[in-house]
Amino acid sequence: MDLRNIMEREQLEDIEIQLLLEGVYRYHGFDFRNYALASLKRRIWNMIHNEGLTTISGLQEKILHDREYLERFLFNLSVNVTTMFRDPDFFLTFRQKVVPILRTYPFIRIWHAGCSTGEEVYSMAILLKEEGLYHRSRLYATDINDTVLRKAKSGIFSLKLMQEYTANYIKAGGKTSFSEYYTAAYGNAIFSSELKENIVFSLHNLATDNSFNEFNVIFCRNVLIYFNKALQSRVHTLLYDSLVRLGVLGLGRQESIKFTPHEKDYEQIVGSEKLYRKMG
Repeated sequence: MDLRNIMEREQLEDIEIQLLLEGVYRYHGFDFRNYALASLKRRIWNMIHNEGLTTISGLQEKILHDREYLERFLFNLSVNVTTMFRDPDFFLTFRQKVVPILRTYPFIRIWHAGCSTGEEVYSMAILLKEEGLYHRSRLYATDINDTVLRKAKSGIFSLKLMQEYTANYIKAGGKTSFSEYYTAAYGNAIFSSELKENIVFSLHNLATDNSFNEFNVIFCRNVLIYFNKALQSRVHTLLYDSLVRLGVLGLGRQESIKFTPHEKDYEQIVGSEKLYRKMG
């Protein structure tokens, strides 16, 4: 295949993807049009192969006419890779540097934007419980994907993961035995219902939805890397507007506030971790 044919094929592929995403947005209201194109292509083609299809247009037909295909599409395009106490140094820094700030508030509101299956939310619930702050905290866990939200709400994870999660918990400054927070049954770890008492699970689309409260802390970790620059700017403004003054923003290791609309409105809490405090 010569260069001209390759370029024409890639151009056609981009047009098909744009039509697919436009159709999903217009008919179902889910907006992926400003997600990073390279990542989208990989996820879309993975789904095409898994569904036994051959073309993007064929996938579009299925998604627009079959709700089950839409659910699988949302699952494939959502970022669902997470672990408890992921990047333990981040949580250790949060415990050491941010918790003293939170102690000064009579009530604490925390937003986990793009919470996926909930491991980060339960990690924070455990941390706050150990610091004596959970009883006056409310954690809002949101995601675009209803399927992963249902899993998050269940608080049930594979028992095979607990060794890794326990190691992360210890490195993150855990103060007791991690096994105290769950019950082992039928190959699963069922986390204590007490950890869910102050968690609100809800659908929220960072690409289209607006702010719904003011927060003392917002976590949006390992989500922005999947957006293009325009959507990143939109989300950064949403997060900034949702934080109280002196509120704390936590990002993923590969993410930054540099070159965003509010770069100058934050101060970094610790240079090695992506924790920022809103000053503007």
